[in-house]
Amino acid sequence: MQVFDRGVRAALLLLLTPIATLAQEEEPRDPDRGLPLEPARWARFTTNEGTWISLDVSPDGQTIVFDMVGDLYSMPITGGEATRLTSGMGYDMQPRFSPDGERIVFVSDRSGDNNVWLMPAAGGEPTQLSKGVGSYFLSPDWMPDGKYVIVSRSYTGLEKLWLYHVDGGTGLEMVGGAGGARMLGAAVDGEGRYIWFAQRNSTWQYNAIFPQYQIWMYDRKTGTRTPMTNRYGSAFRPALSPDGMLLAYGSREDADTGMRLRELDSGEERWLAYPVQRDDMESTASMDVLPGYSFTPESDALVMSYGGRIWRVPVDGSDPEEIPFTVNAEVAIGPEVEFEYPIEDTPTFTVKQIRDARASPDGSRIAFVALDRLYVADLPDGEPQRLTGDEVGEFQPVWSPDGSYVAYVTWDDVAGEGHIRRVPAGGGASANLTTAPGYYQQLAWSPDGERIVAVRAASRNVRDALGTGASSQGAEFIWIPAGGGDETVIGPTLGRRAPHFTQDPDRIYYYGTARPDPIPGSPPAPALGTALSSARWDDTDKRAHVRVTARTNAAAGSLRPGYELSENSDLLLPQQVFDDPEDEPRETGFPQSASLIQMAPQGDQALAWIGDNLYVVTVPDLGAAVPAIEVAKPDSAAVPARKLNDLGLEFPSWGADGRTVHWWLGNALFTYDLDAAAADPDYAPSEQQIEVTAERDIPHGTVVRRGARAITMNGDEIVENADVVVTNNRIVSVSAGPGE
Repeated sequence: MQVFDRGVRAALLLLLTPIATLAQEEEPRDPDRGLPLEPARWARFTTNEGTWISLDVSPDGQTIVFDMVGDLYSMPITGGEATRLTSGMGYDMQPRFSPDGERIVFVSDRSGDNNVWLMPAAGGEPTQLSKGVGSYFLSPDWMPDGKYVIVSRSYTGLEKLWLYHVDGGTGLEMVGGAGGARMLGAAVDGEGRYIWFAQRNSTWQYNAIFPQYQIWMYDRKTGTRTPMTNRYGSAFRPALSPDGMLLAYGSREDADTGMRLRELDSGEERWLAYPVQRDDMESTASMDVLPGYSFTPESDALVMSYGGRIWRVPVDGSDPEEIPFTVNAEVAIGPEVEFEYPIEDTPTFTVKQIRDARASPDGSRIAFVALDRLYVADLPDGEPQRLTGDEVGEFQPVWSPDGSYVAYVTWDDVAGEGHIRRVPAGGGASANLTTAPGYYQQLAWSPDGERIVAVRAASRNVRDALGTGASSQGAEFIWIPAGGGDETVIGPTLGRRAPHFTQDPDRIYYYGTARPDPIPGSPPAPALGTALSSARWDDTDKRAHVRVTARTNAAAGSLRPGYELSENSDLLLPQQVFDDPEDEPRETGFPQSASLIQMAPQGDQALAWIGDNLYVVTVPDLGAAVPAIEVAKPDSAAVPARKLNDLGLEFPSWGADGRTVHWWLGNALFTYDLDAAAADPDYAPSEQQIEVTAERDIPHGTVVRRGARAITMNGDEIVENADVVVTNNRIVSVSAGPGE
């Protein structure tokens, strides 16, 4: 049986069910355990095959240590029944013997984080060597003196080569530095001077083009790094023979992976084993690019795994010899995930998601969208009422400044087009304001009530779209008269979105890529980065007003580890390593730009939506300079700033008075009064549920399914070739068919 050792252990249940014995058993609770999940079941099976087996040969040439399904095993070099060395929920991998053969170094997540561990070669309790939090370790090996372990370690960036003393300490980066180089699978020569490793730029890439990895060598005496391969098929996972005469490494030829062997004196190379197994170049190589392998102490053969087996591959080119093994595995599996999840089938249901909400200018009503239909409700406790009887999608409502009308965009799936429409705020007949169909969105009504601004793209973009970028293809800002009429183009969006106004009807505010006005006869000026900006109606006199960021916890995963947003653009730039890599990640991790900034009606403050948080910040006037406000700690921001919410949010917006802020979470409307909050240190925003009920789509009538296979709810009875009668979405009878 072949065991796939490449992921979460729970998946083993699917792979091993035909032969595994699963038993509900309780293990004694370990008070010092690192992993919170305790084993509740065990998958027990016997196998003589495995996938992605990393192994090593002991210095005396008598023993092989290897990993399988997250446990470590040892066996004689001649093969036989393997002895299990580790067990439990931790995933143990990539073992290596110490130079004296007394200890094994390996990587495990048994502490709750990926770390380097040591254990006696004969078996026994492992001890933790590295104490990293949020780090990732790969392919440890020993320095020749046995006092240090060298390992590839990533911490908020790409893997570099680190040294750890076996008696403790936080470790030191030996080969690394800034930049996008990833360093994996170190191999050390017999004197400990030269470190060979595989290097590539970045973690991985889509549609990878060869080469991806090359072998490099680091000279510890001179501190220089030298590329040692330049193969089109890449080069990775190096190993040095004990006599110092040979270098082995993996490479691609055509579509297959094989092992190359180089004579270090002459530089001549040849294929030693080809093909072997698939490498992991085109993914993230989370267990290195190839499994670990080893030379024999006499340097006359490689011991490695491929094709599900373990082989002794002579360096003289003669046929490989299989080293048979048998593993009696006991794989720990966590508790079965089983819970009740009732599914309602009542005739009506309450809408759980309210979208695109806007408060009326006087703050007494709210317009919003539920199930793609436009509603209004009186605040605070009014009953939601539909504004139209139309059967098209209705989205993104905005109020006229006098509160008498609501404008919104539509999309008709049947016609494949949309319009801007208007309806009286009290309900009634709606009417198109646009003369030509299109894909409209992001409405803003000018404060003088004369014009409506929108983003327009071709309807064709939506009809033909393969992804989510339809709204930006050829998009431009337009305006139409508030009473309807022909459109006037303002200009292309060019990375801007969310048009809105202050009390000044002469300037339109945007969020996104800020750009200065072009100088006639000169090349386009570079973008100023992501900021809140504004321009006149003809898209001239562009001004950038403010940028807002919040540094997020380095472990939060909001950005790719090792990269940050630059100060002046949305480009990802390498992030510096923290002063003490062993420390817990701090809130000085990555500056995350706001996903939306909206100027207040008075033009003195702005809302900034960053991640799951909403802030209000004062907008200073620095003249030509663009202020950049960091708000992760509002009390220490450069200008007065305040965080408004405790939970997540959607659809934030200003009230027309500029002193209230609204946002939604599900079907709950939150309202924040800035003046009340300033007077009360314990202030909390008001919350109210907006309940819209709708009829559930329930099939009606009777359907007979013949020749079905019916299984009872308890799973203890199976009816083959059954006739199943379903009436009004409920099974009313199950009967055996003819011949059953």
